Amino acid sequence: MIERWSRDQVLALAPDAASRSAAQKVSAPGKWSACGTTGTVVYGECEGSGARPYLACVDLAEPAYRCSCPSRKFPCKHALGLLLMWAADGVPVEQGAPQWVTEWMETRAERAAKEAAKIEAARAKKAAEVSSGESDGGAPGAGRSGGSSRPGAESVRHGRVAAGLSELERWLDDQVRQGLAGAAEHEWEGLAKRLIDAQAPGVAGVVSRLVRVRAGDDWPGRLLEEYALIHLLAVAYRRRAELPGALAETVLSRVGFPVAKEEVLAGPAVRDQWDVLGRRDEEQDRLTSRRVWLRGRRSGRAALVLSFAPQGQPLDASLVTGTTIEADLTYYPGAAPLRALVAVRHDPGADDAARSGSGAGGIGGGIGGGVAGGTPPGVSPEQALDEVAGVLGEDPWTESWPLVLAGVVPGRDSIGGLPLHRAARDPWRLIAVSGGRPVTVAVEWTPRGLRPLTTWDDEGTAVIL
Repeated sequence: MIERWSRDQVLALAPDAASRSAAQKVSAPGKWSACGTTGTVVYGECEGSGARPYLACVDLAEPAYRCSCPSRKFPCKHALGLLLMWAADGVPVEQGAPQWVTEWMETRAERAAKEAAKIEAARAKKAAEVSSGESDGGAPGAGRSGGSSRPGAESVRHGRVAAGLSELERWLDDQVRQGLAGAAEHEWEGLAKRLIDAQAPGVAGVVSRLVRVRAGDDWPGRLLEEYALIHLLAVAYRRRAELPGALAETVLSRVGFPVAKEEVLAGPAVRDQWDVLGRRDEEQDRLTSRRVWLRGRRSGRAALVLSFAPQGQPLDASLVTGTTIEADLTYYPGAAPLRALVAVRHDPGADDAARSGSGAGGIGGGIGGGVAGGTPPGVSPEQALDEVAGVLGEDPWTESWPLVLAGVVPGRDSIGGLPLHRAARDPWRLIAVSGGRPVTVAVEWTPRGLRPLTTWDDEGTAVIL
């Protein structure tokens, strides 16, 4: 069953403020000559500037959106307006959908089946390769840290990265020897450019962010922390052959060695009911990134789904904050795996046996994925700190981690005794929902404090913060 979304959840899908405003204007029933919902689909015909109405449709299980209007925004104001009416229980339930809706759904189902078969075939091929490697005495998973399927190209890049990080180590030694007060913006910019040339974009990104650290009031301590972590990464890369395989993978990822999406999807899947805890968009260098946080109800695992788009272009809007999806997730390799891909969504009612399983599984169940949500399970602040400590022990470069705190009372600068990030101080909406009583809050942990994402009211309705 698809749980009805709140107005907050619908408006959070809008790509910008103008879309939110326009969607509210077209959410009046009088704007729609016809509308209805059946199964997981909401559809309608909205009057536009032309003679023919715009045909809008939303598959709530994904969600996925379709509209015949010429807008390049995604989802467009018509899809959002339709969802606002549905959220307000203003769309009648129908026995069947128009032909244009059923044809769109059938096309999506065929595409999803092909993608699922493709992923399953890739997993089978990878399993066979691993099995063959083990029988030959090889070490499975040694790819990026040791040899490579392209040893020539990889060895050249490793040489460039090694030279760039060797220079970085010397530069850090000089900085500490001369004192932090001499740190200058132009030095970091030049160093970051040289690291880009050395094909170490991950480290270059960290160095380029030092300008923001220097601008803060508490910059001496923070700058020294950043220098220490950068130095640790450079040394770890130099000695990666001595590291455990998972930690070596983490080091390579932090330095900037990519992992192909196809390789991740071919890895082992974790099937679970995943609570979508919240998201955060950031703009940098003409590129917008979207970070969506999830937690598995059965496995307890945390996950981060990243998407990117040029500024002004639509980002992935398939994960709705406050909902729960039944899906397979596959993780990028690392010592404390967090970044993941949604490999396959499942129809939550198609396979009850999978719900009571171990959480790891294969492909199946069609294209569904929305399940009744409600308040997710949480932990105490003490348990949350233990989890973060374990993560940092595995991956000391971790910059954020999703948590669900249960039974905590929020204040102006803390939640359950844990300090808030400076940018998140005075969370009045959260305080209003709490009213001084304990609540469940999804947060993003960072070394600088917590960032509230979502809370749930007494009726289990998600309130986006």
